[in-house]
Amino acid sequence: MPLGTNNTTVTVADKWIPAQWEDEAIATYKGKTVMANLVKKMPVKGKKGDTFYLPKPARGEASVKAAGSQVTLIADTAGEVILTIDKHYEYSKLYEDVADIQALNGMKPFYTDDAGYALAKRIDRELHKLGALAQGGSIAGATNLYETGVIGGDGSTAFSGASSGNGTALTDAGFRKMIQTLEDQDISSDMQNFVIPPVEANVMRSIARFTEQAFRGEGNALRTGRLGNVYGVEIFISSLCPWIHCNSITNTQSVTFTSTAPTGASFVDDFGLTVDWNTSSPTDTKYRACLLFHKDAMLLGEQMGMRVQQQYKQEYLGYLVTADCLFGTTELRDYGSIVAVVPA
Repeated sequence: MPLGTNNTTVTVADKWIPAQWEDEAIATYKGKTVMANLVKKMPVKGKKGDTFYLPKPARGEASVKAAGSQVTLIADTAGEVILTIDKHYEYSKLYEDVADIQALNGMKPFYTDDAGYALAKRIDRELHKLGALAQGGSIAGATNLYETGVIGGDGSTAFSGASSGNGTALTDAGFRKMIQTLEDQDISSDMQNFVIPPVEANVMRSIARFTEQAFRGEGNALRTGRLGNVYGVEIFISSLCPWIHCNSITNTQSVTFTSTAPTGASFVDDFGLTVDWNTSSPTDTKYRACLLFHKDAMLLGEQMGMRVQQQYKQEYLGYLVTADCLFGTTELRDYGSIVAVVPA
């Protein structure tokens, strides 16, 4: 039964109904940062200097002991690994007094948390980039990036960026071949980690071998969606796996951490390499770099973990808040890792 006229509805009371902002922020999802927890870490906090040297001795061979003869002496002139602390990243915001006073209480905590995430992503990216050095790789030029890696399909055919590239999706046989490559270097499968992008996790989930109970451990792995442990190898998903953009005209590659196509006549990628993406309108064929590695294949040295500083700037009538970190990364064992290049 309808009411009479002159009722106080939400339209009539519009000016009495306030609009409220909740003290919560809705931001884009965080991608997983996994690499920093999987590689060897060297404690250099509090140490002076920007270059650190690590001895790199060779493994020796046992000798036959002949009766009545002198023992065979082993002379090893150890090499060295150089860790340079040269990566200093920062995240800064200036909060003017008016904004600081009037904004919701959740503003500063959100951006402080965002600063930590942004710096963690930077560390993960630098470690991902070391995959280009695996198996004798080089970052000297854009024509050979990741070309000591293999394609996912068979785990043995070398990746080539020529003619739009030849990367293929991971297969059971390809994965097993990659494991063997590291096992041939005395790296047992239970000491290997495999970091893959979400697109390849989707491929792996479609291969029966990877979802069988016997290869996943107890059923909790399936129920939670975690890829878990396959053939003794721990599998991790990371949205930060590098994107390899293959230029169909110049047969070169540009490596970034985004799917956005490179543009311009002098595009500079995350390795600092320049490629012409204008001339003759090249096709951008996208791939992702998966990385199978032993913990000791890479080294992360943090001379200063993330710190947060705040300073009042009178000339701006506000607080300058900066988070920063100082670290270095390097390859430790060249044949302790291998890259698989797969379609994006």
